[in-house]
Amino acid sequence: MESNRTVVAGTPRETVIVPRKGFNAIPLREIWEFRDLLTTLAQRDIKLRYRQTALGIIWVILQPLIGAGLFSFVFGSVAKLPSEGVPYMVFAYAGLMGWNVFQSTFTKASNSLVGNSGLVSKIYFPRLILPFSCAPAVLLDFLVSFGFLIVLLLAYHIAFTAALLALPLCFAFTLALAMGLGLMAGSLMVSYRDVVQIVPVLTQFLLYLSPIAFAASLVKERAGHVAQLLFPANPLVGIMESFRWSCLGRPVSDWGAVIYSGVFALVALVCGAVAFQRMERRFADVI
Repeated sequence: MESNRTVVAGTPRETVIVPRKGFNAIPLREIWEFRDLLTTLAQRDIKLRYRQTALGIIWVILQPLIGAGLFSFVFGSVAKLPSEGVPYMVFAYAGLMGWNVFQSTFTKASNSLVGNSGLVSKIYFPRLILPFSCAPAVLLDFLVSFGFLIVLLLAYHIAFTAALLALPLCFAFTLALAMGLGLMAGSLMVSYRDVVQIVPVLTQFLLYLSPIAFAASLVKERAGHVAQLLFPANPLVGIMESFRWSCLGRPVSDWGAVIYSGVFALVALVCGAVAFQRMERRFADVI
């Protein structure tokens, strides 16, 4: 990672770009200095997503709603899987709401450098701004889908609990995990375009290996001993559990998995930012 330093030598002003010294995983000062660029990129992302669409932001509701309907039919009606005492439609929607935060952030952050190759190769700015600029759009989508979750809870007469206050924390940990993995994948994607093919396959695997369409407690009841040991190693297990606990007030089957997921998310964010900055100097040359 490089930083900029302004040196005034008479007139006009000169800007000298020098390597940063010391450890700084996320250069908040530099990102703040380029906050206008961050805001512009975030607004562009939001506008481009809904430009020339007939339904606009309604797609934010339709995507998890259709997915929840399919999961409800396949896993609820056909497979007869338990849904922890709540209607399967609401159960699946709450899980998909958390999953969409992860999947959208991970995908956008991974493709942010290659998708903005013209900016990366021509001008200087903190490259972390590119993956970070996807966060406002993800937050907007989450708020819209959460609004419809409130409608579902009222329609099915599901009581609100104090656990709902923890939902912003659940969102933050999900965003941190997805951003950390996205930073790693995006850094590698600049040099190895195979990562473009790997990311969607990986997200598809994670969708079915995470307790989104089924309850995490079901693994303890029906899976083998090896699967029970390996299943909590997936950091999305604890995150999805915390989402359902917060949204629906359902008890968490394993708080240890939730704590592990939170720690994993923070470590992933720091490691992703460090890896990103170590490879950043080569981005403009190889992208």
